[in-house]
Amino acid sequence: MNAEWMLDARKIPGEVMNYLRRIAVRAIDEKHYSPELVADLFGIDRTSIYDWLRNYRHQGEEALDTRKAPGAPWVITPDIDAWMKETILNSTPQEQGYDTVLWTSKIMVDLLKERFNLGVSQATVNLHLHALGLSVQKPCYRAFGRDPSKIKKFINEEFKEIHNLAQELNADIAFEDESWIGCGNHSGRTWGLVGQPPEIKACDEKDGHHVLSMVTADGELMFQVTTEKLNSSVYIEFLKKVLRGRTRLLMVIADRASYHTSKEVKQFAEDHAQKIRLFFLPPHSPEINPDEQVWNEIKHRQLEKQPIKGPIDFEHRLYAALLKLQNFKERIQSFFKLPDTQYAGLKPSPA
Repeated sequence: MNAEWMLDARKIPGEVMNYLRRIAVRAIDEKHYSPELVADLFGIDRTSIYDWLRNYRHQGEEALDTRKAPGAPWVITPDIDAWMKETILNSTPQEQGYDTVLWTSKIMVDLLKERFNLGVSQATVNLHLHALGLSVQKPCYRAFGRDPSKIKKFINEEFKEIHNLAQELNADIAFEDESWIGCGNHSGRTWGLVGQPPEIKACDEKDGHHVLSMVTADGELMFQVTTEKLNSSVYIEFLKKVLRGRTRLLMVIADRASYHTSKEVKQFAEDHAQKIRLFFLPPHSPEINPDEQVWNEIKHRQLEKQPIKGPIDFEHRLYAALLKLQNFKERIQSFFKLPDTQYAGLKPSPA
């Protein structure tokens, strides 16, 4: 046999050497074999055998473990690590003079050179950032008009008032939203050769449908699909469809789209005050609307990964996805258990 590791013990993995050292030391210390014989049998230099014995007798069994070489000292010190983490988490590149709000390792390399006169590679920066518990992520974009104080007030005060009113009036609470779902949208990843993205035949039509939906914390989903432009009339038709056959008052919470707050819709609500009440979310706060998760489910987890052949196939699949979700109460209930939506999980008491 002429395997490389048989001629050079340095080629043997560290974990295997841990076992070999213990076997060798036991053979000498407990079985009373001579160090020379053990060295010959293992193909190990006799000096190494004596080193193992000495380390074991002075420091114990742990001294027989392979020790990783310490390597060169870090160029980036713990204090600089702390500065990088603080800078990334509590500021943007824009505040540092860059025309972007997204952090990159290249920007951090430049800042380390400018601030600490350190010349390090992007790979080194990446290594340190990962060790600090940071990773590259898709950011959550928030609108400039978003007011955190109004969102906090809605969650902590206004919704609780709506919930209490629902209890008093024996009403249901539903969150409403709309979305355009296009035939030619695609998402997801698949396996392929490195540097050779797989080609997948897909629909590239611009057709699509508007979907209006409404969900409750009990796991109820109501929806309507239309190709019409969304306006007050379309919205009122959806509300009529939702109210059809309901025996309890429905309290609907939606965003402040113009057709939600129009005179026509307000008049409809006033004319049907025994059946419906309308309430509105704070401006630019989609993350606290549980109904937004319907689009995440239908678009990104289902339709955008399916082999849609064209507009007709798309329409069939859209309805199938909505009906499937409608029958999956537990999934809809989970929309009310996310960090931003769990406040809405309060359920009015049954009649």
